Amino acid sequence: MLINKGTAISTSSILLVPYEASHVPTYHEWMKDEKIQAETASEPLTLEEEYAMQRSWRTDVDKLTFIAYSPPSMLGDVNLFLTPSPTPPSSPTSSSTPSHITHHLTGELELMIAPLPSRRRGHGRAAILAFLTYISAHLPAILAEYARGQTPPLHSKGEGEEGEEEGDRVRLEGLRVKIGKGNIGSLALFRSLGFASREGGEEPNYFGEVELWFDGEVGGMGMW
Repeated sequence: MLINKGTAISTSSILLVPYEASHVPTYHEWMKDEKIQAETASEPLTLEEEYAMQRSWRTDVDKLTFIAYSPPSMLGDVNLFLTPSPTPPSSPTSSSTPSHITHHLTGELELMIAPLPSRRRGHGRAAILAFLTYISAHLPAILAEYARGQTPPLHSKGEGEEGEEEGDRVRLEGLRVKIGKGNIGSLALFRSLGFASREGGEEPNYFGEVELWFDGEVGGMGMW
């Protein structure tokens, strides 16, 4: 996504910056680690492929990425991936009219702290809290960028827009994380932030991942 181009998020514990080409060599070295590949369900890429991936993530309207720093050290990344929810777009909703169809989206979060010495030191919590706060504050603009990038373009009320417009809508239905069943620290982190298993989804999936969901209203300041 382009929404965070030129945006840095600084807290007392963490610094988040957009994923730029200058980060690729370090990121590429991290992703050579087989343990990190397994944790992130990733395949090894060549350096050239990693640069291509960075360019794709910068412009794809369904991906929002920041690189996490504890200055001066680069620590990892946080990501949001938007995908259509199982709810059919044509399903009636309270906001649907013959000219307004709501497209429901799921936001999948990913968090990685790569260097082993930097884990279990609160960096992951600081990074995901800063990221969630950003998503909450800028959700209308995030959805608007996603909507404009669809074919044909959908409508999503962006920041500063008022009134009703004709056309399909997009709505974030919930946030999800998929965490390896053995990653006790990450499971505890997201549960402490209000994420929980949905009914019938308490057991790990085929890939050994536990799915946790945040089903509350996403948007507005002060959620986390």
